Amino acid sequence: MAKVVTAIAPQVDDRFIEIGAGRGALTFALAERVGRLLAVEIDRDLVRVLRGTAAATVDALQADFLDLDLLTLARRVRSGDAAIRIVGNLPYNVSLPILLRVLRDAARAGIRDAVFMLQREVAARVVASAGTRDYGPLAVMTALRAEATPLLDLPPGAFRPAPRVWSTLLALRFRDPQRLPSDLDRFEGMVRALFTQRRKQLVNALPHKFQTDELDPLTWCQLASVNPKRRPGELTVSELIDLWEVLARA
Repeated sequence: MAKVVTAIAPQVDDRFIEIGAGRGALTFALAERVGRLLAVEIDRDLVRVLRGTAAATVDALQADFLDLDLLTLARRVRSGDAAIRIVGNLPYNVSLPILLRVLRDAARAGIRDAVFMLQREVAARVVASAGTRDYGPLAVMTALRAEATPLLDLPPGAFRPAPRVWSTLLALRFRDPQRLPSDLDRFEGMVRALFTQRRKQLVNALPHKFQTDELDPLTWCQLASVNPKRRPGELTVSELIDLWEVLARA
């Protein structure tokens, strides 16, 4: 845990939101080092333990993070110009929806960064670049809003109880997007549909449900200035947005 806390690099004035506090291993390690920490935990019994043993800087909230509004949580811990940060050892079965929720709302909520413990294979998909095996919708949606950096790889034995997989401590530094698609939800739908055909050339992979008589795959690629012989996994985020904007104008 000492290595994890060092990698997070908490500052005395920082305000933290912790997702999935569990038994408080990270909560207690951070509590004496930060200005305030809001620990969100779904298990009522564990919340009772946190409230009874955590430092005065800790506020424990019994809730499912996915049922909460991140802007409201940020207001709850905000204090002047202090940085608001997120940490969490995310449950593997809900790590993806939590990641996507945080990516969507972090900048609007004034969150500076997040440091998450993830299954190593999931972290690889977050940081993947175009043309690599792990590149896909998760990497695309991350790149729109954050810089992702792996900090530590940890073996199963670093945890109690030990999982069956390796984990990666991953940092997300949020920023205002340099460019966003005109309809983020529909753009994500197009990207996901494209990557189900990732081995095909674009001229054969572009989703049929988005095509019209005027927007056949070859025309679609030509208007976006994208080579129709390339494959979805080779396209940069900017090129994917170019494809979407052609569709949006159709």
